[in-house]
Amino acid sequence: MPELPEVEVVRRGLDRWVAGRTVSRVEVLHPRAIRRHVAGAADFAGRLSGQRVLGAGRRGKYLWLPLDGGEALLGHLGMSGQLLVQPAEAPDEVHLRVRVEFSDGGPQLRFVDQRTFGGLSLEPMAGSVPAPVAHIARDPLDPEFDDAAFLKALRAKQTGIKRALLDQTLISGIGNIYADESLWRAGLHYERSAGALTRPKAVTLLAEVRKVLGESLEQGGTSFDSLYVNVNGESGYFSRALNAYGREDLPCPRCDTPIRRAAFMNRSSYFCPRCQRP
Repeated sequence: MPELPEVEVVRRGLDRWVAGRTVSRVEVLHPRAIRRHVAGAADFAGRLSGQRVLGAGRRGKYLWLPLDGGEALLGHLGMSGQLLVQPAEAPDEVHLRVRVEFSDGGPQLRFVDQRTFGGLSLEPMAGSVPAPVAHIARDPLDPEFDDAAFLKALRAKQTGIKRALLDQTLISGIGNIYADESLWRAGLHYERSAGALTRPKAVTLLAEVRKVLGESLEQGGTSFDSLYVNVNGESGYFSRALNAYGREDLPCPRCDTPIRRAAFMNRSSYFCPRCQRP
């Protein structure tokens, strides 16, 4: 599942290539891709056509294109969704779900989704974000992220640290990969109680979260296969810098102890049993 760095890379590409352009035609090729737009494909295409894209926004793992009509084109990439900017003459992708054409005749915006877990919808704005995103917390790279409020809420949680980091109403944008990497850097076991953290430990963890997300963003995100790409179809390469995630039985970069994997919430947690003691 794409996390903050991957979605932010896509947002930046959309802001560069789509902002300021006017939609001329929309083609929905698979109804599941707009299932969250309950009024259906015809309504989706009709309301989006003729609108000018004002920019590109993101909160956590959600991104959107604010429109001059007051709504926003909200997107979630799901497991395999891709928002690509492609020349009009480029052949259709195998799993092309939605095509958006613009009045300038330039590159199209295409939503490609192999597994169809992602989707697009037109949503009303609730202040600075689309209404369905209003409950999502700010992410730690957001200039308006409140460190003090987060640290207080984190230490009030009676749950494991990793569960807290994955709670998008507490802090957004962090998924399995970056939670494991941040906890490894902070030397914290994923099951350690958030409520038992000292304030200095909590401050260190937040700092490591920011570093991991920032470094991944600089490297275009983490790509393990061809499903995560930016708007130009290019993969990120932060996977080469991972210290814990996906490294079961490989030596810990800090102490050489083999990294272990444990089942966690229908997925996996990777940790060093020596550096991250329970």
